[in-house]
Amino acid sequence: MIAFKAVAKKFAKQGEKTGWTYIEIPFNIAEKIKPNNKKSFRIKGKLNNFIIKETALLPMGEGNFILPLNATIRKATGVRAGEIINVQMQEDKSVFIHDTDFMECMAEEENALIHFKSLPGSHQKYFSKWIQSAKTDSTKANRIAKAVNALARKMRFSEMIKDKQ
Repeated sequence: MIAFKAVAKKFAKQGEKTGWTYIEIPFNIAEKIKPNNKKSFRIKGKLNNFIIKETALLPMGEGNFILPLNATIRKATGVRAGEIINVQMQEDKSVFIHDTDFMECMAEEENALIHFKSLPGSHQKYFSKWIQSAKTDSTKANRIAKAVNALARKMRFSEMIKDKQ
């Protein structure tokens, strides 16, 4: 486990990352976590006292990475842009398991399953994590139906979320 301090930053204007809060993981630290790697990879550890897992580090060129701080992380850690955060992390080699109810429904819709399997693993996880984050059974059922329907129409996660159907 690598431990260091980082300053939370916020992108002003950075294409699709505009407005994101994040911390930088410099090349020398990224090398200790996953040597000779320049692609996105998953980490686990702690930000202050908040436990994280299955969280992606994103490459930013020159061997540096960023860790986006989503709303859940910001709320749990209380960190805002400009503040220092205590970081502990290591590579997360755990195998991701998709929501079983979702996968059972997908098995009944061959076109949806074929499209789902054609997506990168990280994009597949967007669907499953969104479904798993439902707080009630009815919300979960609605999300499964929406996801299967969207995948049968060859949509990606972002397209499904924007779709008004």
